[in-house]
Amino acid sequence: MFGIGWQEILLIALIVLLLFGAKKIPEVMRSVGKGIRELKKGMKEIESEAKDEGKKDENAQ
Repeated sequence: MFGIGWQEILLIALIVLLLFGAKKIPEVMRSVGKGIRELKKGMKEIESEAKDEGKKDENAQ
């Protein structure tokens, strides 16, 4: 997994815990989840627009 071992993941988790605190982590993760959902939604919209334009180009010929 990207060349990251369990020691590195543990170190990153500890740093995040120290920076944000135990009470703030769920809120941060929730925000990250919302951001990922919005990104996926935007990518699907762009993909569907590209398919629609491709179909328009085929019909024009």
